[in-house]
Amino acid sequence: MMAHHRASDSKREQFRRYLEKAGVLDSLTSVLVALYEETDKPNNALDFLKQHLGVANQECVDAEALQQQLSEMRQRCELLVEENNELKTRLQRYEPTQGGGAAQ
Repeated sequence: MMAHHRASDSKREQFRRYLEKAGVLDSLTSVLVALYEETDKPNNALDFLKQHLGVANQECVDAEALQQQLSEMRQRCELLVEENNELKTRLQRYEPTQGGGAAQ
């Protein structure tokens, strides 16, 4: 009986560490504190929790999408700068100087 109890405690501890590493405990604690600090308690506490956890999750997804978009835009900007420099170089071959020559 004692060995079974220790194994159960060990599994619980592993699960607790997993939740802690994943940030679940911090998120739950933050939402519960927000609920506690609400002056006008909502009629449905579970909906409050779902809403606040869902918003945090959506913000995370949005942030990841924005990071990806930022990375893509930076790469595109680098390519456009390179293309612009190449075009300037090619243009200089055809129009070496603007101000030095007489009008034709």
